[in-house]
Order: sequence, then C-alpha cells, then structure tokens
Amino acid sequence: MDIDWKDKLGAAFGIDPTEVSMDKPEEKAATNEERAATGRLDVMLDKRNRNGKKVTLIVGFDGSDEAVKALAKELKLQCGVGGSARGGEILIQGDMRQRVYDLLRERGYKARII
Repeated sequence: MDIDWKDKLGAAFGIDPTEVSMDKPEEKAATNEERAATGRLDVMLDKRNRNGKKVTLIVGFDGSDEAVKALAKELKLQCGVGGSARGGEILIQGDMRQRVYDLLRERGYKARII
C-alpha cells in the first residue's frame, strides 16, 4: 500500500484529505454598487499651505491603498492634470471640483461638493 503526501499531511494535521478541496476560491470583483456602498466622498477645494495654488481634494474613501491609487490615476488621466493619493485622500491639481464630481458619479460613487 502506497502512502501519498495527502495521507501524510492528513495524519500530521489531523484532517481527512478527501475533504480538502484543491480548488481556488473565486475572487469577487468589486461592482459599482459595492463601491458606492462604501460611503460618501467629499470633493472640496483647498489652497492652504500651497502658496495660493488651488487643488481639489477627495476625502472619505474607504478602501485599500491600491484602490485609492487606481481611482486617483483614473481621475488624473480624465482631468489631464497631476496629483497624488495617500492616506485615503486624493489630491488633483487645480480647481476640478465639478469635473471630478461628475466622473465619480458616473462610476457609481456617492459624492458631494463642499
């Protein structure tokens, strides 16, 4: 009788190897409804400590840093300006409040201009 690696692991960890599934769990893609349910994004104009230059801030994003960076990259590309993303905040150069608001609403986010 041959003892295979599943039997050895089953004996070592006290599990039945026939009940163990080798299939990978399906990863769920975030839909617009799921993203919209994460909360409301506030779009505001800020020029404090920036030598009078205006920037558009998007705050209130609940998600991973990768998701924040991906959204920031998309917004910067659509607005044709620079910016940055860190700590759940997205900074877009210039007064782009209305444009950013429209883009966020198109993607299913709840947003408001402050």
